[in-house]
Amino acid sequence: MTRRVWRAIGCLWRPSTYLRWVYLLLGAALVLAFILVGSALGAVVSDLGLPKVATSTIWVLMALVPPIVLGLLPAVREVEGIAVESLLAVRFEERPLGPARTWPQRRRTTVWFCLHLLAGGIVGILSTIVFGLGAIWLAVPFRSPGARDVVPGWSYDVHGDWTDLWMPAAAVAGLVGLFLLSAAVGALLAYLAPRVLGPTAAERIELLEKQTATLAERNRLARELHDSVGHALSLVTIQAAAARRVLASDPEFAETALAAMETSARAALADLDHVLGLLRDDRRPGSRTAPQTTLGGLDRLVDATRAGGITIEVERSGALDQLPAAVSREAYRIVQEGLTNAIRHAGRPAGELTVHLSICLDASGLRLLVTNPVTNPVTNPVINPVSGTSDHSGGGRGLAGIRERVAVLRGTVDAGPVTRHGDPGWQLAVRLPVSVTKG
Repeated sequence: MTRRVWRAIGCLWRPSTYLRWVYLLLGAALVLAFILVGSALGAVVSDLGLPKVATSTIWVLMALVPPIVLGLLPAVREVEGIAVESLLAVRFEERPLGPARTWPQRRRTTVWFCLHLLAGGIVGILSTIVFGLGAIWLAVPFRSPGARDVVPGWSYDVHGDWTDLWMPAAAVAGLVGLFLLSAAVGALLAYLAPRVLGPTAAERIELLEKQTATLAERNRLARELHDSVGHALSLVTIQAAAARRVLASDPEFAETALAAMETSARAALADLDHVLGLLRDDRRPGSRTAPQTTLGGLDRLVDATRAGGITIEVERSGALDQLPAAVSREAYRIVQEGLTNAIRHAGRPAGELTVHLSICLDASGLRLLVTNPVTNPVTNPVINPVSGTSDHSGGGRGLAGIRERVAVLRGTVDAGPVTRHGDPGWQLAVRLPVSVTKG
């Protein structure tokens, strides 16, 4: 029992107690505003000379309708949410707490608003009495003996001795009781706030679904950024190295490589601007929302890669232009990442690297094959043309991204060492089950 008493008294040293009291006073201020407006309208109703029953009904309506109507406004939920988070230290799952968008939210907000007014009105009345009477009783030891009026018809006597000390003690006890009551009522409101103002179970599920969709979209955009910009930077590195080696002996090839570098960099900047625009949800006039590249842009991808001195053998079969847009887009990114991995991890200079690319569309689906030779880093270490070192290890993000793309399309991925023309190599094999769109 003693521990509970000390715990309750300890509330007086916590800032949260006084913040809760302020929150309740806000409700009291709103009650006072309703009373002032109701009194003015009540005076008009009284002058109409209506029957007593009609007058009483109007008074009841004036007391109940304004808070209910105001509580139904969508913005009240947002305002109350800010006040509750700031003064009651409540954290909602939906942050910030937005306006009421549905009627169930409006009804719950109205219940909370009326509860705020009721609790605030009670604490406001008690605060007025405690502070008003407490100021008078605290001054009793400093006043001369005699009768003193608090209000007309209510007086108290000052004796000028120790018997007057009960009044200052009662004033202090009243203040302590007021703040303990405010702390208790505020704690109750803080407990109820997430359940009344916060989302229901169905709304939480909807919110989680939206957050999951947002995270999935951001993950997809991160893959797009990794594939497009990573490939462009790999090409720029290869092309810059090739241009530097032949700058004196073959200026024409160096100029071609520099032009290819410019094209690759511009394409990377366009992709970067597009992805960042989507992340910002930018819908301003002039923002770039260009469609993503599909297999229709495969020739440009191959030409840009060849400009760095890499040999690419391409085999295509089937009506690739009849692929669904989503499949064609993902297939392009898979091919792009496959070429990037071949450039980065083949372990050969660009002039000695030959990549075989096969794209086949038939009744079994779409098959993508990217095959490149590899060099044993132990027996024949070669400087990696991208990293500038003999380290062939990679972060593995590219292959992981390919697996994610293929999994979405319910396809299969097989990546590993192979032997091609008697030489060791690496092959990426992807199969996507797809039905051809008839033009």
